[in-house]
Amino acid sequence: MTQPHDSSQNPYGQQPAAGQPPYGQAPSGQSQYGQADYGQTQYGQTQYGAPSPGYGYGYQPGVPFPEDPRVAPAPGVGPVEAVKRFYTRYALFYGRASRSEFWWVQLYLVLVSLVLTALMFAALVPAGAFSSTTTELSDAGGVGVLAITGLFLVFGLAHLVPSIALQVRRLHDAGFSGFWYFISLVVPYVGGLVLLVMSVLPSKPEGARFDR
Repeated sequence: MTQPHDSSQNPYGQQPAAGQPPYGQAPSGQSQYGQADYGQTQYGQTQYGAPSPGYGYGYQPGVPFPEDPRVAPAPGVGPVEAVKRFYTRYALFYGRASRSEFWWVQLYLVLVSLVLTALMFAALVPAGAFSSTTTELSDAGGVGVLAITGLFLVFGLAHLVPSIALQVRRLHDAGFSGFWYFISLVVPYVGGLVLLVMSVLPSKPEGARFDR
């Protein structure tokens, strides 16, 4: 005696019931075997043309070289961060420096020089700094002047190399070669004025060629 045919069953080789996908195929709108549809990214993969992950690295459109945080400029940086970058890049003669990090450091150096100058005058002004003839320093005044002069000398020598390096990086950021720094030494007065104008100029994208 034969069993009645049940249309809800789907024996091998027969067509599936209405509304069900064929054997081995994914339902409509879903990908087969865990593969992503066209235009979608799989898990853990980046889409074509998207920047690579990583802090400061990965190709960015319009940037000729990968941005290295150590040599790239920091536009809009504050005074504390500018001074920090100044000391941590002590003798870095490649890379770039933005206008903000350059001029904040110049202000910092001027303020320190003013403080040292005020200390020198403070060593001369108190009573007893000069002798009764006001032509010779007393012993206390002489020691104070020598001490402040020594501080001036130490401060200037310690900041000579980082100051030159910062100036070179600022020239790079403005699109100029760092060798333009020597114009201030070769051409007195006028060279310093030219260097000042170059330091005021805004950043230029082609300055990235000096990051290597």
